[in-house]
Amino acid sequence: MADDDAYLAATDTILDSIADGVFTVDRDWLIRSFNSAAEEITGIPRDEAIGRRCCDVFRASICESSCALRQTLDTGRPIVNKVIYIVDNAGERIPVSISTALLKDNTGRVVGGVETFRDLTALEQLRREVHKRYSFQDIIGKHHRMRELFDLLPSVAESDSTVLIEGESGTGKELVARAIHDLSGRRERPIIPINCGALPDTLLESELFGHKAGAFTDARTDKPGRFAQAEGGTIFLDEIGDVSPALQSRLLRVLQEKTYERLGATESQTADVRIIAATNKDLAALMKKKEFREDLYYRINVIRLTLPTLRERKEDIPLLIDHFIDYFNTLKDREITGVAPDALAVLLDYDYPGNVRELQNIIERAVVLGRGSLIDIRDLPPHLRPSEPEQPQMPTTMDDLERQLIVTTLERCGGNRTRAAAELGMHKTTLWRKMKRLGISS
Repeated sequence: MADDDAYLAATDTILDSIADGVFTVDRDWLIRSFNSAAEEITGIPRDEAIGRRCCDVFRASICESSCALRQTLDTGRPIVNKVIYIVDNAGERIPVSISTALLKDNTGRVVGGVETFRDLTALEQLRREVHKRYSFQDIIGKHHRMRELFDLLPSVAESDSTVLIEGESGTGKELVARAIHDLSGRRERPIIPINCGALPDTLLESELFGHKAGAFTDARTDKPGRFAQAEGGTIFLDEIGDVSPALQSRLLRVLQEKTYERLGATESQTADVRIIAATNKDLAALMKKKEFREDLYYRINVIRLTLPTLRERKEDIPLLIDHFIDYFNTLKDREITGVAPDALAVLLDYDYPGNVRELQNIIERAVVLGRGSLIDIRDLPPHLRPSEPEQPQMPTTMDDLERQLIVTTLERCGGNRTRAAAELGMHKTTLWRKMKRLGISS
């Protein structure tokens, strides 16, 4: 008995010297040991933990549905560095990395399990600090062009000037427009977006300026337009490059005179509205081709902001991935902790024709479909997964076999026919004759 007590004391001393939290359970899931680091991380004294069920002590995110220790005891396979959340004695959620293994006695019989866990709070705080440092409103990036944009936005917002935002689809033009509005003196009033490329002229004009009852067949009641809804605030005209020349002239009047008429009305209405326009087209080129009014172009091009594509700022991809994982974890009630190295390499190598919006969709899909704590290649869309290597075709005839043997030998001999012939055990003229018959170029 004294020997057993001495052994247990020595074991406790060893466990207490480990920086990671360590605990063991028996086959009834009762905690049998609980080291000092486990006490510190959880805030639960050892005396209170020992003898209790582990799920009552840790209240971890996986206790009910996918207990790591239970998986190890059921399968015999250890789990290594799985990231989960536990709840400490003060009710705070703590991110930890856990590893599990079987606990066996001297005869090799499984008597329980052992789990180690590492507090990731400091790492999580560092990640959040990096995210905070490289974000502005809901816009994220550390690329120098994004940092320059962050520096400009407060001054742009403070003015009431018209803004033109240029950039490919999916680069975040509406996010920039909303950031400008939210920082401006108009923030208490609404920002009203409208996609000018999504509606035909007649509907777009009605949407922008409103209409009186009877103005057209289905106009049974008066309807205010987007300019009226945005009164005192901001209207965001997305894809303004798709507006027809006829409607461009009406927009020009709003910019010049700050007035407009609803369809079917005779009286004018004032427009106390800031205009932010956006386009994925080259308006200067359209202007030269007489497809976009020159006077309107110069009216909206007071302050121009150009957003880089995602393929131009690939160093921002890890930041954006972390942001989208956090967002979709909350939205979908998941606990994805990151991206596996091989999947991250694929995501960094891709060119994203759909820009940030495409990356967002990729991460949403991976969070929804992924089954592990890390997004791996299997969770990515099929077009991003590396293709399976082609299996070499086996020779089907004697000529095929002979051709393959000669080609392989020539490659190994650096194209030297004399050496290849010697290795194949034939005269070099015989080799030449075979190469000619089999269509093998020298």
